[in-house]
Amino acid sequence: MTDNDVDVLVAALPPGVVAVDPDVVEPYRWDWSHDVSAGTPLAVVRAEHAEHVQTAVRWAARHGVPVVPRGAGSGLSGGSSAVDGGIVISMERMRAIEIDTECRVAVVEPGALNIEVKHAAGEHGLWYPPDPSSYEICSIGGNVATNAGGLCCVKYGVTTDYVLGLDVVLADGTLVTLGGKRIKDVAGLSLLKLFVGSEGTLGIVTRAILRLVPAQALRSTLVASFGSVRAAADAVVEIGRTLRPSMMELMDRTSINAVEDFKPMGLDRTTEALLVAQSDAPGAARAEEIEVMRLACEAHGAEVFVTDDPDEGEMFVAARRMAFNAIEARGSLLLEDVGAPIPLLPDLLVAIAAIATEHDVEIPVVAHAGDGNTHPIIVYTPESEQRARLAFDEVMRAAIAIGGTITGEHGVGRAKAHALPDQLGPDVMELNRRVKAALDPRGLLNPGALGL
Repeated sequence: MTDNDVDVLVAALPPGVVAVDPDVVEPYRWDWSHDVSAGTPLAVVRAEHAEHVQTAVRWAARHGVPVVPRGAGSGLSGGSSAVDGGIVISMERMRAIEIDTECRVAVVEPGALNIEVKHAAGEHGLWYPPDPSSYEICSIGGNVATNAGGLCCVKYGVTTDYVLGLDVVLADGTLVTLGGKRIKDVAGLSLLKLFVGSEGTLGIVTRAILRLVPAQALRSTLVASFGSVRAAADAVVEIGRTLRPSMMELMDRTSINAVEDFKPMGLDRTTEALLVAQSDAPGAARAEEIEVMRLACEAHGAEVFVTDDPDEGEMFVAARRMAFNAIEARGSLLLEDVGAPIPLLPDLLVAIAAIATEHDVEIPVVAHAGDGNTHPIIVYTPESEQRARLAFDEVMRAAIAIGGTITGEHGVGRAKAHALPDQLGPDVMELNRRVKAALDPRGLLNPGALGL
C-alpha cells in the first residue's frame, strides 16, 4: 500500500470525508474498552451516505485492505478496534431519522443515537424500547452490530426483536436491502437476523428499519434491600416464575458504594444487594404485579420500598445506570457481560464472588437480573492487572460451565474472541467460519472480531 493508493481514496470522496492526519485518526483506534491490541489505520472514512461506504469498501477490496466499521465508539469488547494498515469507516455523520407513524417504524441511519430515536418516536406517542445503559451515547448501528439489550429488555426484548429491515454493504461493495416495514415476512432465508449481532464481520449496516410500539405506560417502582446477593437472585428467580416485570435490575454492595462515592444518591451503603424493579402493567394490574414482587422479596429477607411517583422511581433507575461511570472512577476496568439461564443466576453470582476472592481483585456486579445477564466489572491497578486478566477468563469459564454465555449484549469483539470456541464448540465455530467465508472470502471485514 502506497500513499498514492490512499490518495485515490481521498480523491474518490468529498473533501473532509477521509481523514489521514494522525491526530484526527488517533481517537478512532479503539472503543470504550481501550483494547490494548488496537492498531493504527491508514485512514478514517467519515461516511455521510451509503454511497460513501460503498466507495470505501470497493477501494479496500481492490487493495486487500481490512475495513473496521465504527459507530459511536461506546462498545465494551474491542469490536471496533482499528487494524494496522486498514481503514476505519465511521458512521457518526449518518444520523437521519424518519418516523412512519402509519407503519409504526423508524427508518434510521446507523449513526443516529439510541436516545435520538427514542425522542423522535416519542414525539408521535411511540416508543423504541431497547435501552442500553449507554443509550444517551450509543448508536443504532452499534446496537444492531452487537444485538444490544438494556434495562427493560426483560419484558420487551433486545435489538433483534425490533429490526424489521436493513440496508447492508457487503464485502465487495454491493448494497443489499433485507426486510422492510412488514411485521411478518418469512420469504427466503432469515438473512436479516444473520447480520444483527454479527459485529461488522459480514457487512456494514447503512440503514435500519426499526419497529416501534405505543409509548410505555406509567410505571411503579419497587426497591428491595437484601442481606446477600444470593438472596436477591433467588427472589428474581421466584418472581420470574409468574410474571415479567418491565425492569429487574440488581446492584451488589460494591457497585452501590461506587455510585455513592461518585455521586451520592441516597442508597443504603450497608445493604449487600439492591433490586430495582418496575411494573408498567395497565390499571390495577400494576399494583398487583408490584405486590407479587414485594411478597417474593420479603420471603427472601428483603426490606422493600414501593413508589408510584415516576420521578422518585427514576432516581433509583438513574443510580443503576450510573454504575459503570462510577466504577470506572475506581481504576482501570475489564468489562464482562456473562449470562446464565435464569434459574442458575444465583449460582453465577456466587461463582463471580468466589473468583474475586481467589484472585484478590475487586469485581463489582450490576445485572439485568430479570433475563440472567450480569455485568461483573473487574477493577485493577498496574500491580493487579495480571490477576485481573486471570479473573476475567475465569468468569467466562464459570458462565460456560453452567450453560451460560460469555456475552449477553456487549458482543464478543476481540476481548472475548479467545473464549468463544469454548462456548460454541468446534462444529459451531466452524459453521461460523463457513458463513464468514461465504460473505467475506478474503476476510477483510472487521478481521479478528468474533475470532473470525
